[in-house]
Amino acid sequence: MKTALVIGIERRSRAALKYDLNEIKNLAASLNVEVTHTLTQSIRQISPATKIGSGKLEEAKGLQDTHDFDYVIFNEELTNTQIRNIENMLDTAILDKTLLILEIFARRAKTKEAMLQVEVAQLKYLRPRLSAMRESFSQQQGGIGQRGPGEKKLELDRRKIDKEITTLQKSLDHIVHVRKTNRLKRSNSPIKNVAIVGYTNAGKSTLMNVMLNHCEDDSPKNVETKDRLFETLETSTRRIAFKDKKPFTLTDTIGFISNLPHELVESFKATLEEIREADLLLHVVDFSHPYYMEQIETTNAVLDELDASDIETLYVFNKIDLIHSVPPPSYTPSIKVSLKQEENIDELITLVHKMLFKDDRVVVFSIPQSEGDIVHMLNEYGEVLSTDYEDDTVKIKARVSKSLRDRLEEYIA
Repeated sequence: MKTALVIGIERRSRAALKYDLNEIKNLAASLNVEVTHTLTQSIRQISPATKIGSGKLEEAKGLQDTHDFDYVIFNEELTNTQIRNIENMLDTAILDKTLLILEIFARRAKTKEAMLQVEVAQLKYLRPRLSAMRESFSQQQGGIGQRGPGEKKLELDRRKIDKEITTLQKSLDHIVHVRKTNRLKRSNSPIKNVAIVGYTNAGKSTLMNVMLNHCEDDSPKNVETKDRLFETLETSTRRIAFKDKKPFTLTDTIGFISNLPHELVESFKATLEEIREADLLLHVVDFSHPYYMEQIETTNAVLDELDASDIETLYVFNKIDLIHSVPPPSYTPSIKVSLKQEENIDELITLVHKMLFKDDRVVVFSIPQSEGDIVHMLNEYGEVLSTDYEDDTVKIKARVSKSLRDRLEEYIA
């Protein structure tokens, strides 16, 4: 396993820095890099040349001479000049948190769309840092930064990189267009949409699978889950149909993290648009995490950037088998669950239905028997309470959503 020295810059408080350094450690571990030493510095004014002060840089040099780290990782983004100057002094590869996240995304990407999104994000990040990163990557011999564009793209000049981004973006736009068409078809359907959001590794995909396991239909396919950061990079949508309850679609989305690189947010915005189309958000929170409130605020900040902060949200405080506390009253409505132990899942399902279908009303429809597709639609998307046949007409009493009432207004008795 490769080793790293992490240099943390304190901007707000010691607690915030501790949280950030723990995150860096987890990101590095996801790339099989062990953080063995940490240096911190409280800075009011950043050095344009080296980010940190000369004294702290000398201290880092002493540690590097003794331990020969494979990487020195900063918790903040570095400029081209800063990378080059620090690297010249420490004589090792210099990384920042953004590059770590980009590298994880590059390794996790499986579909063509995700690969294109990550590559575009990498190129946008690397473009202003070409000369510095070229030297840094040349020392790594197959380490971080070699996936996706990697060393090959660093040999290109900026004009060629711009051309490459344009080409990749065209391919991505085509895939996005296809998905938009599919999403438009879903939006024209009366079925409600629920999206799962939250911090990375909070249990979003586990929630999806728990919901699928409680369905009356055995056909839905579970999504893959692993205990690691950014396991899900693609959105997965499944139809959820519980016994004696109206169906809805459930979408699992990529996880968020503090200071999620702007390049990634921009590249994945098309994927994250699934969130904006939702009727209800399930915000999964790792309640056992010591900084769960910071993680909630990080997720809410990204939702705000996506113009999705006004969508009704249910906070799902997960892992109550590990902690016995009361969620803060500022995050409501909420429910405590243990997805692993499947504790309070029936209550969660009931609450989701209550929130999702709160605008439903009981209506009587009078439908010609010749229009079987309308009868089928009510049986599929409504809760049919009674059905009576009178001559050539079918009278159906059903509890239905506002969108379905509007759509079938001409048939309301």
